[in-house]
Amino acid sequence: MATRSTIALEFADGTVQQVYCHWDGYLDNNGKILFENYTDAFKLRELIDLGDLSSLGSEVGVKRPFDNPGKYGSPEYTAFQELYANQCCFYARDRGETGTDAKKFKNFADYVANHQYEEYEYILRNINGTATWFVAEHSNTYVPLAEALATVEETA
Repeated sequence: MATRSTIALEFADGTVQQVYCHWDGYLDNNGKILFENYTDAFKLRELIDLGDLSSLGSEVGVKRPFDNPGKYGSPEYTAFQELYANQCCFYARDRGETGTDAKKFKNFADYVANHQYEEYEYILRNINGTATWFVAEHSNTYVPLAEALATVEETA
């Protein structure tokens, strides 16, 4: 079962772009990956520019097969997993799908009013010159991702 999420970036001019991610959107996975690997807006823009994702990895990576060609447990399956374990999987780049481009919003207010709602919504914003991640769980209020992750760690 998928835990869907969205990933957004607020640009210096105030515009926002958002992509969808199908798998593992919960805080312990996508939240942690974003917080640890995508606080640099230029790296996040590279991800956003590639459109909607099947799964998020710590690296944007390169074009790869969309599905593992090996049977579960086979040497081919294991080799594929090891080769692409830390890499994002994109619908357009890796599967050739169309209509997966980032959604664009004129500003943060437009984004909040019209964005794609999913179980977890992540956005990197520039707050007083500092790139700061926020998350909204199940369409609730946006909170700093660092605080949400700390709460998850406390309950673990």
